[in-house]
Amino acid sequence: MRATLKIETMTIDGHPYGCPECGSASFTLDGSGLYDGAPAWGNCWDGHSWPDPLITLGVLRQINEARSGRERAEDDDTFEVEVGGAVLAGILHPEVTADDLKRAGRVYWQKLVKPVIRKQKRRAIGAVKRPVRNAVASTKAAAIGAAWGIQAGGTEPDPDYEPEPVIKCAACNGKGHHAIESRLHKTTTVRCSVCYGTGEID
Repeated sequence: MRATLKIETMTIDGHPYGCPECGSASFTLDGSGLYDGAPAWGNCWDGHSWPDPLITLGVLRQINEARSGRERAEDDDTFEVEVGGAVLAGILHPEVTADDLKRAGRVYWQKLVKPVIRKQKRRAIGAVKRPVRNAVASTKAAAIGAAWGIQAGGTEPDPDYEPEPVIKCAACNGKGHHAIESRLHKTTTVRCSVCYGTGEID
């Protein structure tokens, strides 16, 4: 039978207990054997190891049974047992609970996922608004040009004028609009600002 406990802090009769070589308060207690009286070994994170005559495999099982456990993320997993008249108390390394995962998921959503979605939403709205602004600007330019022609007295049409052949717009291939995919709006197409800006399409 084998048992391992990860200790965050521990006291014996109120006195701090830790690695006898480096004084580390965090360590593991490891015990193995067929009998509860088999000695347990302490192992700190700096690689020091030591036996303890007071702490046995049976004491490790006793601590494991007495631990408080954790329900919420802010809870500590504490223990307190009496061994040979001495009181061992402390805090065990926390095991992951459902509340830990829930809070970690909330942080992940708030800090990582939500800003990305917000950014994509702004881009989609900008993509729809940009052609509309361009179309409004081209309409204003046409109106100003017509008003200027009226004020200048107009011009006589050239009888020999032949209109240049219309070349299809390279942006939309002459369709006059672009298809868009958006979950935010019912609109599935936007006008081609190249066509409407140059007057190639009425």
